[in-house]
Amino acid sequence: MPIVVDIDVMLARRKMSVGELAERVGITPANLAVLKNGRAKAVRFTTLAALCEVLECQPGDLLRWEAESLAGEAAPAGRQP
Repeated sequence: MPIVVDIDVMLARRKMSVGELAERVGITPANLAVLKNGRAKAVRFTTLAALCEVLECQPGDLLRWEAESLAGEAAPAGRQP
């Protein structure tokens, strides 16, 4: 997936555990792990806002776009490899 989640980076910078973050944000540690490990299909803006508030950061500190490798794959319509 081209969206990379960097929650673990912010946790390390803030010296905070996953459990503490989950509790302060108001989500389960399991749901936070799904998001943190990049397995989530979506994230609510309210959850993203709560993460940013607790971690004192911007959404761009938690999420970034990274191009997928096109090696061995056809380029999407309208795009050149």
